Amino acid sequence: MSVTVRAIPATKKELTRYVQFGIDLYKGNPYFVPPLIFDDVNTLLPEKNPAFDFSEAQAFMAYRDGKPVGRITAIINRMLNGKTGRKEARFGFVDFIDDPEVSSALFNAAEQWARDRGMTDMIGPMGFSDMDHEGMLVEGFDEMGTMATIYNYPYYPEHMDKMGYRKDTDWIEFRITIPERLPEKMERIAEIVLNKYKLKIKKFTSAKQVKEQYGEALFRLINEAYAELYGYSPLTDRQIDYYIDMYLGFLKLDYVSIVVDSDENLVGVGISMPSMTKALQKSKGRLFPFGWWHMLRALKGHNDVVDLMLIAVKPEYQSKGVNSLFFYDLCNLFIRDGVRYAETNLELEENIHVQSQWEYFDRRQHRRRRAYRKSL
Repeated sequence: MSVTVRAIPATKKELTRYVQFGIDLYKGNPYFVPPLIFDDVNTLLPEKNPAFDFSEAQAFMAYRDGKPVGRITAIINRMLNGKTGRKEARFGFVDFIDDPEVSSALFNAAEQWARDRGMTDMIGPMGFSDMDHEGMLVEGFDEMGTMATIYNYPYYPEHMDKMGYRKDTDWIEFRITIPERLPEKMERIAEIVLNKYKLKIKKFTSAKQVKEQYGEALFRLINEAYAELYGYSPLTDRQIDYYIDMYLGFLKLDYVSIVVDSDENLVGVGISMPSMTKALQKSKGRLFPFGWWHMLRALKGHNDVVDLMLIAVKPEYQSKGVNSLFFYDLCNLFIRDGVRYAETNLELEENIHVQSQWEYFDRRQHRRRRAYRKSL
């Protein structure tokens, strides 16, 4: 039977089915890491996600013979378009069976929605902001995913090429082997940087203290540090409040490094956390009845993999060795806890400065992701 595409109402019930399809499609795949269903649903609900203050979006699902066979969300970030002067729409939350009729029907619906609103280009997969998942997997299909990244089948890029989408940028990822001790050269550099710029590393034992002292400053620092990166959408005050509540209480504080100057002003932050990959696979995207237990066990118990979630340094301190301070602080903690590997997550392929920080470690570039573009 032919494929039909339906616009999905932005209700919790409908969006839960929408998100569930993106999990069910990968049933039995050992590399797929499901998102938390409630998290993705809240991202797509206008009353929950403050990005809708300056964005609009429409989710679509494709059906054949009454059964869902694909999904996609079209997004327009009007604040970012105003900043760049472009008329770009984004696509995200995209999944489909291996059938060109399905993928074409989905993208045709999303593209027409964007054209009707005056957009001239479609890019993605991307979300409302960098806090959402982005980048289609094009290499590393037999590598385990992470909670911060998208997994997709190898046929996805083939469909994108057939539909006229072309590479706009790539991100690469590394798997770092944690050494038995911190490399001496990195240790020397870190100590020189601390003394030269009169910096110090702060540690916290209370999430409440982190929120109160550096919560807003942390996300404002991310805005500064990432301002020129591909597709970055600055976080608004409401988004900052939203992400403070969402993330800062969920961290393993040992694995958070906050660097400040002599006046206690924030200079840089490095956030890593024990891998949630296996816990999310066991939870199948649900916190209840037992998902929360798997998550807590991964966070608090023995875990030999960590995810390097983000590093942000104030622009005036970039290229001055401040990045070394995060590994100076964290590497010994990883060794203490029996961590064997660290996942870097996404780094723009042309960002040689960021990639150079791994030169002291045994590493393997194991995944590549792509943002595609098509003129409408």
